[in-house]
Amino acid sequence: MHMNSAPHLLAEDRAEYERILDDALRKAHERPDLDGMGKRLNAEQLRTMALNATALITSAAAAEYDHFVKVRGEARTSTGASVGHSVLGPAVGASAETGAGFAAVLTVLAPVLAGTAALIFLLVGYILKAVSPDAAFADTLLTAGWFFGALTAAGLLAAAIGLLITALRNGATQVPAEEAGGELPDEVARAKEAWRHALLERGVLPFLRAALADPSADPASSAPPRRVNRFPKVGYSGPDFSSPSDGTSAGSRPTFTSPDFTSPDFGPPEHRPE
Repeated sequence: MHMNSAPHLLAEDRAEYERILDDALRKAHERPDLDGMGKRLNAEQLRTMALNATALITSAAAAEYDHFVKVRGEARTSTGASVGHSVLGPAVGASAETGAGFAAVLTVLAPVLAGTAALIFLLVGYILKAVSPDAAFADTLLTAGWFFGALTAAGLLAAAIGLLITALRNGATQVPAEEAGGELPDEVARAKEAWRHALLERGVLPFLRAALADPSADPASSAPPRRVNRFPKVGYSGPDFSSPSDGTSAGSRPTFTSPDFTSPDFGPPEHRPE
């Protein structure tokens, strides 16, 4: 029977279960109860067995996992309104963002265009000035070139100021958002840590110990070791039902005999008993 699918374990938490298992196998040399790893079963074989028994191992921490999923769901629900607002905000202010985008493009392109124009005007103006010092058109090109050069410098300064303002604005809005939701993630983190601890101590480690202690454990099989076919329920024991004592032994049963029935004595009067 394949046990690598845990009905109560969500797909998003499967990777966390594997991380706990890998961490336990990596630190197995630090635990005396797992010192048998590598003699008969290596880490990869134990990992395969544990993955095949995911449902069995995770059921040992089912209560902690249910609490973790509940707290996490409540946290996601509480933040849904703020997330929805942040998603709908751009749609409501689409025109404003379009204007802001156009201004950003203009801020980037203006220094480039002005710088290109300044380079062309200055280059042509100085060439004409060298060929004909008295040419009035050369002075006009040089004046235009220096004008566009000034525009380039102003555009670069405006772009730097815009980047600085954007960085400060994003930093100012990020800190309150983290502080506002700081209490709920702490509760989720505590619930997750409790589940991780219970899963390790009551699920993963007992399974590994049983696999190492069971000489018949087959790493290629999907069945768990015989010693962990069922985890014990700590603190509870089934009631002791026993049959009432009637003085008879367990192997003997009371015997019954049928009553002695005889037919009535019918006959003519002369044959009746006196």
